[in-house]
Amino acid sequence: MSNRNKKARNHKTNEITKGIFTVLEKEPNNTFNYKQIAAKIGITDTNDRNTLIKRLVQLKEKRRITEVDRGNYQMLEDTKTYHQGKVDITGRGNAYIVIEGMDGDVFVPNNKINKAFHKDVVEVFIYPRKKGKKLEGEVHKVIERNKVTFVGIVDMQKTFAFVRPTDFRMYTDIFVSNDKLKEAKDGDKVVVEITGWPDDVGSPFGKVTEVLGKPGEHNTEIHSILAEYGLPYEFPLEVERFADDLDTSIKPEEISRRRDMREELTFTIDPKDAKDFDDALSFQELENGNYQIGVHIADVSHYLKEDTVLDDEAYARATSVYLVDRVVPMLPEVLSNNACSLRPNEEKYTFSAVFELDNKSNVVDQWYGRTVINSNERFAYEEAQYIIEKENGNIPGDISIRDSAYSVDDTVVTATLTMNRLAKIMRAKRMDQGALSFDKVEVRFNLNSDNEPVGVYFKEAKDANKLIEEFMLLANRKVAEFIGKQKKTFVYRIHDDPNEDKLMALNGIVSRFGHKLDFKDKKSISASLNKLLDDVKGKKEQNLVDTLTIRSMSKAVYTVDNIGHYGLAFDYYSHFTSPIRRYPDVMVHRLLQHYLDGGSSVKSEPLEQKCRHSSDMEGLAASAERDSVKYMQIKFMQDHEDKEFIGVISGVTEWGVYVEIIENKCEGMVRISDIKGDYYIFDAKEYAIVGERTKKIYQLGDEVIVMVKNSDLIKRHLDFALLGKNE
Repeated sequence: MSNRNKKARNHKTNEITKGIFTVLEKEPNNTFNYKQIAAKIGITDTNDRNTLIKRLVQLKEKRRITEVDRGNYQMLEDTKTYHQGKVDITGRGNAYIVIEGMDGDVFVPNNKINKAFHKDVVEVFIYPRKKGKKLEGEVHKVIERNKVTFVGIVDMQKTFAFVRPTDFRMYTDIFVSNDKLKEAKDGDKVVVEITGWPDDVGSPFGKVTEVLGKPGEHNTEIHSILAEYGLPYEFPLEVERFADDLDTSIKPEEISRRRDMREELTFTIDPKDAKDFDDALSFQELENGNYQIGVHIADVSHYLKEDTVLDDEAYARATSVYLVDRVVPMLPEVLSNNACSLRPNEEKYTFSAVFELDNKSNVVDQWYGRTVINSNERFAYEEAQYIIEKENGNIPGDISIRDSAYSVDDTVVTATLTMNRLAKIMRAKRMDQGALSFDKVEVRFNLNSDNEPVGVYFKEAKDANKLIEEFMLLANRKVAEFIGKQKKTFVYRIHDDPNEDKLMALNGIVSRFGHKLDFKDKKSISASLNKLLDDVKGKKEQNLVDTLTIRSMSKAVYTVDNIGHYGLAFDYYSHFTSPIRRYPDVMVHRLLQHYLDGGSSVKSEPLEQKCRHSSDMEGLAASAERDSVKYMQIKFMQDHEDKEFIGVISGVTEWGVYVEIIENKCEGMVRISDIKGDYYIFDAKEYAIVGERTKKIYQLGDEVIVMVKNSDLIKRHLDFALLGKNE
């Protein structure tokens, strides 16, 4: 027998073996003879039938199945291999089933997915594992759909239409009858909802729920990004009406129930284009030489009452979404930009954490409760930064700030400089305790009046940003500690220790750039990670290393079960400081007031469910935000198709290499099949592709020269042509 025929026969035997287990597993309490099994798996050929009989005997002898009576077989009780897991569809249409607690994911080929979609919870049947082979199986049934709505393009036929989803993980189109098209036209981008998928048809049935517009148009694509993640872009009418009817006036009787801090020096520091200001700082120097610093947060919970349509909508959204050209707020504008926005020279209700700090930033005393403030000043970060740099004799000449920043009141200057000094002490303490210093460069776009990107710039955290950050961290930490030490149910923001395997993989990559991690103990890992992040600043590999380091970390989530926050090196941490844009902060405010009023510990399970929902929505919002940046990067690159760029190889796969352009952080892919001059082979261990004939290597971190080959706004994909190494 030739090798080819031998391989074909082995493949057929494997398929028959899988078929045997599939039949016996699906009905584990029944017995089957070879004829019944053959009928169920479609065997009619004599040779295949003989192979089936032979395999049944072999499996019985190996004690992997049992022969109940002569010629009738059944699954052994201890070999049943149904498991529940989550589907991860790959770019090639195959899937891996991620099963909690199992070492390794289960590979499922695309013809065995059995109508499961990406992130569905499924029951998977795992085939008996062969030595040295990966786990393989097939989806038995879908237990829970992750989602049933998809964004796609309408492809009209005579009496019906197909909607072709734009998500590459969605492997099937969706059949829509003419009466369920909602006036969508051929080529329109729409939201389609799957209504069913009969066993005997190739495509699921659906209905169009929303027509987004023509593909490629700006608003169509932005709304598509939101729709893909099930995120809204407008409020229901009844929610807007409820919010508009709220009494947002400041009343004397309510002031009398609060700590009055209107006479204290108070100001906000926010981005120059911010529309809502949910936090303010107050400053007072005390007679004993200490400082009283108040962290004042918009009292959203005063207006946002439980069991109202407004609260239901805020909880459903759970977070504001920050896209490149707009904010999709958690709360209607009457609250987010007006009643709860701590605008200067306006009386506002706040929830405050007031600290007495000594000269070394130690907390001597603390107070929490509802307050009323009147902000004296609104600063942009650039203006506060000017005050700080002017004191240091380093006045920036290219900064655009208003005149008042040059001649601001001396008390505000003193407050800003003192708080900056205290913030630096607090930051140094955090770093010494093992906190990580992620100052990843963020991409921002200069947009014209039509929301077209005309330039790219990078947002960096300077002293003014870090000043605000440290006092927000202080409030979040101390509020969590205050309740946590009382052993009462609370909402925490936790961050688990990083996965050691991921850190080892990171170490393997950064070693190529001359860096090294120290695995001696927990503190040395943190110290070496900080050294790594500091060492790469300003270097070609900075964004790559920053990104890979973040990916090696665990994901921060909300929960009632406190395990501390690894990245910040805090034993207690919560989110108290942004209730306008994060629902967990609203939950924290309500709980804190409940406990300040002497309330008993609340039940944990309902809160935990809300925490899980908030964490999930945060993840969806982050994905939408990344997609909007990607969309804008592609839009920007469309106007630079004839230009050569220097980039860094940021990823290597078997189908291509990803390149990030140094000057604008735009990332695209070079397909291996498009690289001229040689046939390149993927080397997973070396994070490289290697020319079969020339042995030329393109490796992670290499500088290369690329040009835009193809840009697709609809699929949000950017293809580069590789011109060579930058040597």
